[in-house]
Amino acid sequence: MRVFHELTKRAGIHGTSHPVRRSPYDKIRLVGRHVTGLATRNPFLGTYDAMVVPHPRKPGGVEIYTEELRRALGPSALILDSGINGTPLPGSKNLDFFTSAAGALHPRSVDDRGVAEALRELTGVSVPIGALLAREVPKHLRLRALYRALLRRHRIKTVYVVVAYFHQHIVGAARDLGIRVVELQHGAISPFHLGYSYPGRPVVADQPDELWCFGSYWTDVAELPAGMSTSVIGAPYLPAVGQKDPNRVVFLSQGTVGSELLHVAQAVAKENPGLEVLFRLHPSEHASDYTPPAGVQLSTSGSTLDLLASATYQVGVSTTALFEGMSLGCRTAVANLPGHEYLDRAISQGHALLMTDPTQLTTAPLCPTPEVYYAPSNLPL
Repeated sequence: MRVFHELTKRAGIHGTSHPVRRSPYDKIRLVGRHVTGLATRNPFLGTYDAMVVPHPRKPGGVEIYTEELRRALGPSALILDSGINGTPLPGSKNLDFFTSAAGALHPRSVDDRGVAEALRELTGVSVPIGALLAREVPKHLRLRALYRALLRRHRIKTVYVVVAYFHQHIVGAARDLGIRVVELQHGAISPFHLGYSYPGRPVVADQPDELWCFGSYWTDVAELPAGMSTSVIGAPYLPAVGQKDPNRVVFLSQGTVGSELLHVAQAVAKENPGLEVLFRLHPSEHASDYTPPAGVQLSTSGSTLDLLASATYQVGVSTTALFEGMSLGCRTAVANLPGHEYLDRAISQGHALLMTDPTQLTTAPLCPTPEVYYAPSNLPL
């Protein structure tokens, strides 16, 4: 996944998907929180049967993907929530000090056995694979050993994790000990997502046993690793559909294609002057990165889901919010930009329109079966 992100960024196809910016003062504060957390958020203390690793993104202070699960498990669950790239949940624990320290000491590079050169010949782009391996492999092995000790200490029976492909040290530690691992879906899955798509369903190391999905669409849209089963648990966090504004169109930005999508929004605003064109930033984006053209308003405050519940049209590329908007009654257009392939299946089924011209927006369809994307809540505990 890290090699892919470097490859697409250096090739100029995508920008940074979730940029993290810290000033020197922010870094000093982060170190201070790490040291304090050794005493105040020590996960080795207490007694637990399960472990939950939530998503770092918490709109309005709410972590939507595990909220219902955490409520159901109650005090029997160890909530392990990092504060490195977000604000940890109240009462949660973490090993942030060790997570940062694990990657501090490593060689500058290692022998990549010609992989970097082969990739350069194939793509024309150089990616420092040796440097990535030198940093990431020792970090993974150190953290994997630490988490094995933590899981043994509590005799954890099940690990529930969001974004498992960024927590492979935790998944690997659990698999080393024969502990069940369940991943909760957090975003769009497609045949092009390197975290989930393994054509032919080969055996892949350090993968969850189960993937709990929002709806039936996600259970077979990509070929998961061998042995990984799926269940539909729904999405209780979606709000009710609100009163629709017939003139409101929401563009759903994301760091990888934000600048290009803004040009599409400008074209739509020029073609449809009667529409209210809102350019909704992804939570990881910054308003200072964009200068809105005439007819386009930047949107940063409030809930994206509430905004979509009031919109008639939505436009995006590959963001999960497009599927959420379908379930909230939005007419869906997919901008013809890199990454639109994520929506190929929805487009072919007539649930969305691939928009190649701004005049097409008002012909975008409604999804007739939104429950296939987001079913009613059904937590299998």
